Amino acid sequence: MKIQQRTWAFSNDISVDIRPDINSFDHFLSMRYIATDRPWLKLYGIRVQPVPPFSSLSYKPDPALIHHCLPDELMLEIFTRMSPYTLGRAACVCRKWKYTARNPTLWRAACLKTWQRSGMEANYMMVRSLYDSSWRRMWLQRPRIRIDGLYVSRNTYIHTGVTEWQFKKTVNVVCYYRYLRFFPSGKFLYKISPDKVKDAVKCMHFRASKADCVFKGDYVLSEDGQIEMALLYPGHRYTLVRMHLRLRGTTVGANNRLDVLKILTTGVNATELQNWKGSILELVQGWEEDETHDPDVPAVSHSRGLSPFVFVPFEEADTSLLNLPVEKMDYYVPG
Repeated sequence: MKIQQRTWAFSNDISVDIRPDINSFDHFLSMRYIATDRPWLKLYGIRVQPVPPFSSLSYKPDPALIHHCLPDELMLEIFTRMSPYTLGRAACVCRKWKYTARNPTLWRAACLKTWQRSGMEANYMMVRSLYDSSWRRMWLQRPRIRIDGLYVSRNTYIHTGVTEWQFKKTVNVVCYYRYLRFFPSGKFLYKISPDKVKDAVKCMHFRASKADCVFKGDYVLSEDGQIEMALLYPGHRYTLVRMHLRLRGTTVGANNRLDVLKILTTGVNATELQNWKGSILELVQGWEEDETHDPDVPAVSHSRGLSPFVFVPFEEADTSLLNLPVEKMDYYVPG
């Protein structure tokens, strides 16, 4: 639009020239505002068609180079060798991988392996009645204990030292850890140590020596997420440790927290242990909280060291925040 420059005349014979004002207005029209580049604004109004699953009839070849070089059969074979959590990360790469990762056969194998103690027939009946025949939904919603890492409880307390020169009394912050590693067979390993996660993970296995102080016990997980555990401390007098935990997750399907409800220590008769052929957990089934079978070892309910357990995968043991010393992290909030 072109603006004509005119000189307006009024009835009182006074003329006003507005050309300077028009020139300044043209300057504002031609001015470029300085702003950051926003390339995502070009995507407004563009409709992206959804990509159908690669097994459907309306599927079109994917232009990605990896999909041209990797057949669908080989990709599915690679996905079957992934752990469920790696499978979830792969589903975030692209849409084709997302549809591939939702193959029911992948999640069926993961569920049958995780709940193998329940039996194949019981798992099939449960997935039909409670999870609408979806193995993936069963994996996300059913409580399960993770076996691909350690559950770590970081506990701290204040310890008063010895008085020095009758003027000062030192105060120390003591930090120690409780470690739990579970196995699908119903066994678990337990360790209490001041060692960091990156050091303790090296000895959390069944071949650990006596110097590592790793103890073996039995556990059972109920369908509501309650865990009953029992282990035996060997020594001059046998001490039985019973723990009652609750499984939860910070997100759906995470199962990365264990809340400590109770920790009990009690005595057990050596003769009773020698004649018992079952698991330790079956031995204490039905015992009261204050019940002990050895008068020299009273039953004690512990109220310290009850911080929740945080799950740390094996691949993150060296980089976990729980490895920080007390000087950098005096208290840890598990969430």
